[in-house]
Amino acid sequence: MSEVNTCICFSHGKESGPWGTKIKHMAKVAEDLGFAVESIDYQGISDPDARVDKLLHWYSEFSGRVILVGSSMGAYVAAAAAEKMPVDGLFLLAPAVSIPGFGQIANPKINTKKSAIIHGWQDEVIPVSLIIDFARKQNITLHLLPGDHSLIGVLPSVLEIFSTFLKI
Repeated sequence: MSEVNTCICFSHGKESGPWGTKIKHMAKVAEDLGFAVESIDYQGISDPDARVDKLLHWYSEFSGRVILVGSSMGAYVAAAAAEKMPVDGLFLLAPAVSIPGFGQIANPKINTKKSAIIHGWQDEVIPVSLIIDFARKQNITLHLLPGDHSLIGVLPSVLEIFSTFLKI
C-alpha cells in the first residue's frame, strides 16, 4: 500500500513534540515508501480530548486516505479519533489506553482495516498488563519489545515493524 495520496499522520505524546526522535525516524520510513507525512503539533494542549478535537479538525480539512500513528498520549488521540473518522490504519506506540480517568474514551473501539500496537515490557508509565488486555479484547496485533515507555532503546525494531505494517 504505497500511495502518495495516503498520508501518515503522527500524533506525539505529552512530553514530546511533533518532530521528536521517533516521529522523525518513522516519517523517513514512510516517505521512503512513498507516503505523505504530517505531524500535528499538540504542544500546550494537555487535555487528551482537546487533542482528539484538533486531530478531527485537521482531518475535516484533509482529502485523501490516512493512517494514524500515535505515541503514548498521541496513541490515545489516534485511537479515539479513529472511532470518529474513517482511517486506513492505526499504529500505536505505548498507548495511553485503558487508564481509568484518562480521556473520555478510556478504551477506544478499534475498527480500522489494519492496526498494530508496540509496547515495551519495561514501560514505567503504562503497565504492560493493561495493553495486553486491551489488545486481546480488540483483537489487535501486539508487539512486545524489551524497552521502556519511550521505546527509543528499541527504535530499530520499531522502525522495522512500522515498515512491514505500511507494506501490508
